[in-house]
Amino acid sequence: MFPEGYWAVEALKFVTLFTVAFVTGLMVLRWNVRVNYTRKINHFVLFFVPIFLHRAFDFQPSLVTTTATGALLIASLGLYSHPIRSRIPPLAIMFASLDRPEDRPYTLWWLSSQVVAGYLVIIPLVILFGWLGHGGLMMIPILINAIGDGLAEPVGIRFGKHEYRVRALHGDREYVRTLEGSACVFFAGLVVIVLFQELFTPVQFWVALATVPILMTLAEAFSPHTWDTPFLFLVGGLTLLGVVSL
Repeated sequence: MFPEGYWAVEALKFVTLFTVAFVTGLMVLRWNVRVNYTRKINHFVLFFVPIFLHRAFDFQPSLVTTTATGALLIASLGLYSHPIRSRIPPLAIMFASLDRPEDRPYTLWWLSSQVVAGYLVIIPLVILFGWLGHGGLMMIPILINAIGDGLAEPVGIRFGKHEYRVRALHGDREYVRTLEGSACVFFAGLVVIVLFQELFTPVQFWVALATVPILMTLAEAFSPHTWDTPFLFLVGGLTLLGVVSL
């Protein structure tokens, strides 16, 4: 059912994820590094380590492996629940790398629900793009999310001058985003579309360049706090479906 190399890739992936979470958790607890930065380090590792491992092991993900990986990731987040991490100090250290003070007490709920929603969006899109013969296009919204959203928060904190506010899934609190941070999504979109231009006809390429970056930027800007990923996948995927229909 699972291709050769799947479990080796998954084992290496989760060892890497937990190791990075532990190191970045120590950075927060011992060296007072802002969680806004360590959380994005984990974000980059989550997206790019699987890409590296798939290339190293010549492993091609499928619907089955993508679904299984999502289930394993969601289950692994359960290790960060308070009853478990309060009894296992290394897990508490790992969780510190993700636990932004402004997100408490909803940190784990928002994080895990975003992962679930992200997979609920991306799996049907993977099926649809594969059925249409454009499977490679799904890497575009994935990479724009990985790079653009990964840079948005640290760039906004360090360089952001023009603020705007969004709400979370529930509650009355507002959270600050910046135009400078959101611009990271736009520029990442431009770069990724150019890198994948061979997947488009000339007309499709220019339409994608004109629409995908700006629409995904707007999706990031208006999505609820901590819930960027499913909206970026959805808007990026639907926009690309429209582009390839030209």
